[in-house]
Amino acid sequence: MFKAVNLEIINAENEKIKNNLKFDYEYLQKKLEKKNININEIKEKIKNFQVALPTWGVGTGGTRFSRFPGIGEPQNIYEKIEDCAVINDLAGITQKVSPHFPWDNVNDFKELKEFADNFGIGFDVVNSNTFQDNSRDNLSFKYGSLTNSQQSIREKAIQINIEAIESGKKLGSKGLTVWIGDGGNFPGQMSFSNSLDRYVDSMKKIYSSLPKDWLVYLEHKPYEPAFYSTVISDWGTSYICAQELGDQAMCLVDLGHHLPNTNIEMIVSRLIDSKKLGGFHFNDSKFGDDDLDSGSINPYELFLIFNELTIASIKGKIKNIAYMIDQSHNVTDPIESLILSANEIVSNYAKSLLVNYEQLESYQDSNDPIKCMQILKDAFKTDVSPIIEQARLENNNAIDPISVYRSLNYKEKKSKIRKSSQGSSSGIV
Repeated sequence: MFKAVNLEIINAENEKIKNNLKFDYEYLQKKLEKKNININEIKEKIKNFQVALPTWGVGTGGTRFSRFPGIGEPQNIYEKIEDCAVINDLAGITQKVSPHFPWDNVNDFKELKEFADNFGIGFDVVNSNTFQDNSRDNLSFKYGSLTNSQQSIREKAIQINIEAIESGKKLGSKGLTVWIGDGGNFPGQMSFSNSLDRYVDSMKKIYSSLPKDWLVYLEHKPYEPAFYSTVISDWGTSYICAQELGDQAMCLVDLGHHLPNTNIEMIVSRLIDSKKLGGFHFNDSKFGDDDLDSGSINPYELFLIFNELTIASIKGKIKNIAYMIDQSHNVTDPIESLILSANEIVSNYAKSLLVNYEQLESYQDSNDPIKCMQILKDAFKTDVSPIIEQARLENNNAIDPISVYRSLNYKEKKSKIRKSSQGSSSGIV
């Protein structure tokens, strides 16, 4: 198996700061022991935590008006996997990638899988694209895809999803995420009722093509690109459709796909109790679907979401939740942003493991909001970085992945090999 980052470089950098980490880890261990928390048990859970990387995430995104790519941008899925392998070698919890079809044009799936296997990279849930036109036929998705009033256009969108399933099967994936941009910009433009009926009918045809060990994840979005109405606009609509389709259909929660001030952690709880929570797309937002780096705006919200996930896991309510980062990197090096986001995600997971849930429920039952809030805030304010860093050290990853990455001059070296990517009027990766 190849290493995208020379292990000797990682080890040499780790050696410089290993003693400082040992001091910090032992200090935190003593603090947690006073609360009867076993730091090593938490560390082992962190070592086994995984969040998938999106292949499109290692490229530069952009605004609605333009994108400003950096040097050494990946030009195909092979180069995207190389970049993802760098992130995994350094951060250690991103062993799978989530491809997007037909964005990720693949000629030889066997060759691609062998290429990824050589880097220790696997394939997570695949994604379909019916929100752009990708061919020169007259069947345009301008007015919708799976819900389009024209049957021939719906059939085209259905076929794209079925082809994504077939591609995923060749790569060892076990799931398909379906997000559509279907909706209307003006009152009366489309029938709310008919469009939803057409969505369910189209999804049933896609659902019938799923292998028995696969799941399909339905993703909702309140607006964009349509700003008056969106067909799958909220978690309730997503849940109703998932129920209609069957046990292999689940709801996917994208943290940016909610209206401002929405209580996302409560939505997570509702979907858990309804047995329809399938997965997450991690990012952050200030106004809407900003696709900002995870935890960059509201890390406490991210912690509260993991709070719901951890208590549900303890009670045996969930298993096999699909975690993936879904971000658009406009002004940063995508590799650095994904490293930091992965770290933010696993850190908030670690903080949720510090919560005494029996004690929390006791205070909830006795109607003591101050003590409830204190329990959560104490866990959130705890610096768990020594646990994360120790887990990386023991897994042969970098204690300080950003510093090691910058020492590599990776993008500068790749810019001499990879064809330069030009900016465009489109903000899509």
